[in-house]
Amino acid sequence: MAKVKSKYVCQNCGYIAPKWMGKCPECNEWNSFVEEILENNPQNFKNINVKNDKPIKLSNVSIVKEDRFTTSIFEMDLVLGGGIVKGSLVLVGGDPGIGKSTLLLQVASNVSNNRKTVLYVSGEESMKQIKFRADRLGISGEDIYIMSENNMDVVIKNINEIKPDVLIIDSIQTVYDPKISSSPGSVSQVREVTNDLMRVSKGQGVATFIVGHVTKNGSIAGPKVLEHMVDTVLYFEGEKSNIYRILRAVKNRFGSTNEIGLFEMMGNGLTEVKNPSKLFLSNSHKNVAGSITVATIEGTRAVLVEIQALISSSNFGTPRRMAIGVDYNKIVMIMAVLEKKVGLMLNDQDGYVNVVGGIVLNEPAVDLAIAIAITSSFRNVEVDRSFVVFGEVGLTGEVRAINHIQQRLNESRKLGFSNCIVPKSNLEGVDIPKGLNVYGVSNIEEAFSIIF
Repeated sequence: MAKVKSKYVCQNCGYIAPKWMGKCPECNEWNSFVEEILENNPQNFKNINVKNDKPIKLSNVSIVKEDRFTTSIFEMDLVLGGGIVKGSLVLVGGDPGIGKSTLLLQVASNVSNNRKTVLYVSGEESMKQIKFRADRLGISGEDIYIMSENNMDVVIKNINEIKPDVLIIDSIQTVYDPKISSSPGSVSQVREVTNDLMRVSKGQGVATFIVGHVTKNGSIAGPKVLEHMVDTVLYFEGEKSNIYRILRAVKNRFGSTNEIGLFEMMGNGLTEVKNPSKLFLSNSHKNVAGSITVATIEGTRAVLVEIQALISSSNFGTPRRMAIGVDYNKIVMIMAVLEKKVGLMLNDQDGYVNVVGGIVLNEPAVDLAIAIAITSSFRNVEVDRSFVVFGEVGLTGEVRAINHIQQRLNESRKLGFSNCIVPKSNLEGVDIPKGLNVYGVSNIEEAFSIIF
């Protein structure tokens, strides 16, 4: 009788070792190795959908626009790049209880209303549990087929019989391939099940959504190759204690990776946030010190966000710096510029900067707003709430040009702001909206003379 051979696979990064190890040498994770039995007869892999086995010239390849259909959810279509692409493979990740299953069930309902057939496969819930959620969301589901199944062979059999337009797998960590000896959720199982789904998706033109669990550090559980195999990776973000959710694309072969979708968790499911700017602006309409509004760009849309700063005397030898929503190093740099160029004595002051609404701002256009908020709090001078500012601040105190100036101005005027401070080099060729006073500045001293 032949000896059974096995290998040990790290469930965090996929590293393979001939024997068990306490610590993975690749990712330094402890107690992550699981034994997997090696098959005597390796399985034969099939091609996904190969029509040409010979290379052809790039110039001879015909371009056909992707066949898309809408989800009837504007925020979802925006993040996907214009709708669901036929034959695409989409991975949706997020924390437990954040609303991934709710969102996909609402997508299934809208797609079925457009005469598309949907197969919803759940490996975590029974069919009665899915029905309870559908009733709570007001979904009848005439063209939605549901099944509670973990065996991938059974799932593929039903796909071949029903021939759905959209397939939803909830979740990938619960489905297993019986040809693989390891348990569901292991590296080998996740990789092989995803490969089977990719073959079905590309071969039959089925748009497939895969729900993926996340680890304690927020990344999708399983091997990193999972994210490489799919066409689109979406992260559903937000705190369970907060009613707002952000859908963000971190990979998209059919659209931009800079788009975000905003949702609000209500009793009857997720609803779209029609005006994102109001979400990120404070409820206070009074002039206060240390608060200013900045026009930022998320994907292709302009969003107005409130930035708050608090400067207070430090009780320690080394003053504290804290940033939420912006880069910590950016705060340190801007405070150094204010000390050198404006003369603010901040070396004995604690500095705290916060972006309202929980959004993260990475673009340099927020520099001027941070500088004004810090100065306003330090001097305890109120800032007129009718002002919107944006611009990049250099180490010499100059205000540099930024992009998408027209979208920022239009959004500012649409929300009722009447004054805007922008980089002077951005004003050439800009169509200023009626009723909006725009001030061009070359350095932070000029900006301060206008706003204070």
